[in-house]
Amino acid sequence: MAANSPPVPDLDFYPPFEGFSKKTVTFLKNLRKNNNRPWFEKHKEEFERDVKLPMQSMIVALQPHFHRFAPEVEVHPKRSLFRIYRDVRFSKDKSPYKTHVAAHFVIRGEAKGTEGSGYYFHIEPGQVFVGVGIYMPQSDQLKKIRKALAGKPDQFLSIVQESSFRRMFGKLEGEKLRRVPQGYEPDHPMAEWLKLKQFFVSVEWPESKCYKAGFVKEVAAVFEKATPLVKFLTEAGG
Repeated sequence: MAANSPPVPDLDFYPPFEGFSKKTVTFLKNLRKNNNRPWFEKHKEEFERDVKLPMQSMIVALQPHFHRFAPEVEVHPKRSLFRIYRDVRFSKDKSPYKTHVAAHFVIRGEAKGTEGSGYYFHIEPGQVFVGVGIYMPQSDQLKKIRKALAGKPDQFLSIVQESSFRRMFGKLEGEKLRRVPQGYEPDHPMAEWLKLKQFFVSVEWPESKCYKAGFVKEVAAVFEKATPLVKFLTEAGG
């Protein structure tokens, strides 16, 4: 499908998104208190109706927005949705379920997760989180991004220092090295940026934000504002 083609409608029907119901957060609160398989199985119908379906409807509602500012990104009500089940193989916490509902949007063909550039948001009791960028780049990705920072500093700085970008996000978040990475001079003009190990921005809102019909437009506005950052990272190899 060409990059400027309209999104292909999903074969399943999803009701128009008019904001999340308070039942969504009530379910997640109850799941925090009863994070076990017997309880979840007993209340699975509520999860499907009050959490999963409205989240899928929101994803569908985001499709035309992404088509306008990032048509190369897949926005799919099934594939963009994170599963509620936790991967507990390497975790001391063996709770089987996540207590938030989340979606992640990446370029078509790429795997959603923490290693590539993309768009993410989740809802949990008390908070809405919207994040954009790359959270845990692999070593080779990090090297490519740093090479792009050193080679195209003006392009990068024009994104992260733009006034409306700074008003919305402040500054890039994430861990950083104490020293400039090997291969770059300590006094490199991009030294502070080269120290970064993660490249993402985020906003946090109160839970009440998600109950409004305009929630889709507000999330889309955050995603659109950070799209130049995603494209810089993606072109760099992140």
